[in-house]
Amino acid sequence: MSFEQIELFGVFGLVLAMLLWGRFRHDLVAASGLMLAVVLGLVPSDDAFSGFSSPAVVVVALVLVASRAFENSGALSLVTRGLVREGRSVGAHIAIVSGVGALLSSVINNVAALALLMPLDIKAARAAGRAPSQTLMPLAFAAILGGMVTLIGTPPNILASSIRQEKLGQPYQMFDFAPAGLAIALAGIVFVTLIGRRLLVARADPAPPSGQAASFKAELDVPEESPAIGRIVAELDDDAERADLLVLGVVRDGSSHYGQARRMELKQGDILLVEGATDAIAEFIKLVGLHEAVPEEKVDGTAEADAAVGKGEEEEDEKEEKPKPTPTIVEAVVRTDSRLAGRSAVDIDLRRRFGVTLLGISRAGAFVEGAVRGRVVQPGDLLLLAGAGTARSATLSMLGVIAVGEASVAPVSRRKIAIAVGLFAAAIAVASFGLLSFTVAIAIAVAGYAATNLVPAREFYEQIEWPVVVMLACLLPIGAAFDRVGGTALVADAILFVTKGPPAVVALVVLMVAVMTLSDVLNNVATMVIAGPLAIELAQRLGVNPDTFLMGSAIAASCAFLTPIGHQNNTLVMGPGGYRFSDYWRMGLPLEIVVLVVGVPALLLFWPL
Repeated sequence: MSFEQIELFGVFGLVLAMLLWGRFRHDLVAASGLMLAVVLGLVPSDDAFSGFSSPAVVVVALVLVASRAFENSGALSLVTRGLVREGRSVGAHIAIVSGVGALLSSVINNVAALALLMPLDIKAARAAGRAPSQTLMPLAFAAILGGMVTLIGTPPNILASSIRQEKLGQPYQMFDFAPAGLAIALAGIVFVTLIGRRLLVARADPAPPSGQAASFKAELDVPEESPAIGRIVAELDDDAERADLLVLGVVRDGSSHYGQARRMELKQGDILLVEGATDAIAEFIKLVGLHEAVPEEKVDGTAEADAAVGKGEEEEDEKEEKPKPTPTIVEAVVRTDSRLAGRSAVDIDLRRRFGVTLLGISRAGAFVEGAVRGRVVQPGDLLLLAGAGTARSATLSMLGVIAVGEASVAPVSRRKIAIAVGLFAAAIAVASFGLLSFTVAIAIAVAGYAATNLVPAREFYEQIEWPVVVMLACLLPIGAAFDRVGGTALVADAILFVTKGPPAVVALVVLMVAVMTLSDVLNNVATMVIAGPLAIELAQRLGVNPDTFLMGSAIAASCAFLTPIGHQNNTLVMGPGGYRFSDYWRMGLPLEIVVLVVGVPALLLFWPL
């Protein structure tokens, strides 16, 4: 082993150790490791930032934006509406929700797919009187499995395609992963539905965080030309039941009406008094047609306007018309230095200046009753805010509040759904026929989302998970150097020595087990940076099809089922499910065995050695 190889093994070992420790952010660890490699001369300075131009990095970022377009269009809400019902058996519920989760994660980010379905799953569990722990982990694992089906389903697949282009001259196409990936996903869903859920220890439903309310009493305006105008309040019962929300009464001309309100016919300017969770209120707004209750005036985001608000001035600077962000409901905690502290929404003209309406206030876990927009806000209050301005982190920062929950109230538009799905399908078709690379095709689709305001340009950077992007871009040059100095060949030699004699399929199984083990404790992006080149090197040494080994390493890198830190999905369900560290391997270990039992024969069938 040369001195250069020893140095690079040391850098790689240090980076992996720091990533496993988890004391520092993954992107900072990767960037520090890259700088150390540059200083030691292991990575040429001209190549230090080459990772940022990698198609794999660009695609990971663009897919996150495309996921947001699907959400903003209402396409995902249309898919999930009516999906979750508390009357179903646990097995039927897991089969349906896991199947939809896997389907969604094959075309959008699998974390986004889980985030969409997790609130519905928790809601159904509580309505049925069972603990969310019985269904959340199967859903999280199914979303991971679904990502194996397509090129863009998970970062390891995108990386595998990039590595194949670099090593073999051609990238993978969109559905090259589908034959083996679909077989594994179906087998995994059957396992978690019939067997896996029975291996879990029932955990009590965690209580809501201290100081936060599970629901709000909110005031919803009935705006001009709303479809709700002319309807009797009692006619809203079905919509309220679907949203799991209670209509308390109506405020008209400053007077509150409760019991008698059920016979009232809604008019423009009425205020509906409702009680429910944030997502329930958002769903009710969409069902009843109160979209205009969410103000969409221009939001003043300049420093000059900030100063003007502080001085109590009434004038607004004239500003160029800009695309409006997606109407959103946000739960937000009031900071001690907030502009709202000690003042009411009326005092600071919250709606006109910021495009935000105050719907409700929870203080120390109790509702603040009556005319909330005129109530003085205190530090520590939990506010329910609605409006186009709530979609802008800059607006929330100016107000001095911290968002702790969010739900979109954008209406379901068939036109927007057609744009979101049409552009995405066109990108896949163009790339599949080889007219453009997938990176360019998806970039054009994302540009179309911006042009149609499906994802406003200012929201692009908020949707991209920058720590993952930076980590990937920094690890790629280190991985290239590791391969260049012969580190990959040394590891391949070690595997060949261990598996000397038996057929090549034994080496494939050993590789997949090693990659699975690494992925359970390490980010799957970092795992694939190491495993991808190793898989091709190993296959070439054995004189077999490199695609079999590269596909196997991509599948294994996605199989992080044994720990809560192996994948973000596992981490996301840990709190709501009340899971312990040991709960993951109970279902995760046999699931990884299922992946091997189904995956290896599928690879040999569709990608013969």
